[in-house]
Amino acid sequence: MFGARKKTNETVNRMMRGNTGKGKTVVKVIAAVVVLFVLVSQSYYSIQEEEQAVVCTFGSPKAVTTPGLHFKIPFIQTVTKVNTTIQGFSIGYHANGEEADALMITSDYNFIFVDFYAEYRVTDPVKALYASQNPQMILKNIAQNCIRTTIGSYSVDSVLTTGKNEIQSNIKQMILDKLEDYDIGIQLVNITIQDATPPTAEVENAFKEVETAKQGKETALNNANKYRNEQIPNAEAEADKILQDAEAAKQERINEANGQVARFNSMYQEYVKYPEVTKKRMFYEAMEDILPDVKVVIQSKDGSTSTILPLDSFVTNDDSSSDESASENTSGTVRTGSSIDDGTDHTEEE
Repeated sequence: MFGARKKTNETVNRMMRGNTGKGKTVVKVIAAVVVLFVLVSQSYYSIQEEEQAVVCTFGSPKAVTTPGLHFKIPFIQTVTKVNTTIQGFSIGYHANGEEADALMITSDYNFIFVDFYAEYRVTDPVKALYASQNPQMILKNIAQNCIRTTIGSYSVDSVLTTGKNEIQSNIKQMILDKLEDYDIGIQLVNITIQDATPPTAEVENAFKEVETAKQGKETALNNANKYRNEQIPNAEAEADKILQDAEAAKQERINEANGQVARFNSMYQEYVKYPEVTKKRMFYEAMEDILPDVKVVIQSKDGSTSTILPLDSFVTNDDSSSDESASENTSGTVRTGSSIDDGTDHTEEE
């Protein structure tokens, strides 16, 4: 009985020893698989389009900027990814609207609340990680210093109304100069004034009225410029028309005078050659111009009318002509006598 029990115990022990060996083997396989998986998972990394990576090998950092899949040595090289997109933060007010550092003083000793928003991006990931502990906080402190310095050199009216663009430009340039000196791997993209308000409601209302008056002034100036732009072309066109008409009249008078001079010169040349003929021709031409408007009555020596020039009608007879002439003579006709070439008749003009 004791012998059978002993054999049974030995059999159980042999089985346990065999199971223990198999369990150790399974554990080793699982451990090897886990180690292999860890090694494989730690041997590569990926970079997105908006990221850059810093690979540190035994404390020596190196920037990797190419997007995609990259490999590294597990447990020897460490990778830190840096976001290179444009980021921003507010200066002056918290996100919940509570006042923080918004209260500032202007050059004319007035208090004002100003809210800025700054945008930046990482330009050198190695310097952004290792040149300073918190580059964003450094940028914010620099921005606050530049903002207060610039606001302190402008009047409250400029900050609230007309000088915002100039103030933003000056602040941006000042921050860029200081960031270049600090060289912390980040760069300012833009800084803008989000809001600027006086410290009290009464002052705010007064500035609103001033702004309304300025807008009214701009509107009046724009309307005046519009009216001027409409009237000037019309006036210029009218002036051009007057000048053109005057120039045309001038040219017409010149051409007329030149024609008369040329006609006189040609007539004078003919007169020099043939004085008597030219005199008679000039006399006949003058009479041709005068006679159509003058009624001429030719009478014989005995006082009877023989001919009337110009003829009133080709169908009237001599008697009717005589009657008309007599009636005209009795109604106040002025007669001037002149001898005719034959010496027998007189010419009377009315």
